[in-house]
Amino acid sequence: MNLRKLNRNTHRDLGYIFFFISIIYGLSGIALNHIDDWNPSYVIKNTEVNIKAAPLKKDNLNRTSVISLLEDIAPGEKYKNHYFPNDNTLKVFIKDGNINVNLETGQGNIETSKRRPVFHQFNYLHYNPRKWWTIISDIYAVSLMLLAITGLFILRGKNGITGRGAWLTGLGIIIPIIYLLLYYWKVF
Repeated sequence: MNLRKLNRNTHRDLGYIFFFISIIYGLSGIALNHIDDWNPSYVIKNTEVNIKAAPLKKDNLNRTSVISLLEDIAPGEKYKNHYFPNDNTLKVFIKDGNINVNLETGQGNIETSKRRPVFHQFNYLHYNPRKWWTIISDIYAVSLMLLAITGLFILRGKNGITGRGAWLTGLGIIIPIIYLLLYYWKVF
């Protein structure tokens, strides 16, 4: 087997093996890049509520009465526990969130969070959750470098690394270097 064929076969086989892991890391990487814009792992929902029976007295609220209030303001939510962070606030823990209520005004807020499908699982893997996944992730990282190197030598001639490919590879090297220089010069 000649070197060119070995290069092509290595590139092809690594591409097949790591196809799905590339999708996982690519999708979760985009999601994590925009973590300031949204929560990629959870859907967080806030809903305002108003208890008509206000004002409420802290001393009159026990487990049974809090569950009754919960049925009025958030039917279907499962009660877990409650406490009073201060004399004027009731905090109720529900299955996927919590409810805060001002006892004097009756105004409150329900905050729930649910795992975002697909993104939660992909982000979990992106964060290297366990030793075994770290090993797989390291193998993947080395394979990405091999894919990049073998990819340089797939094509021959004017579109290969000695022609157009050289210019594009140079551009790909220059972009991060320029960004780093600008970053260290405090342009960004």
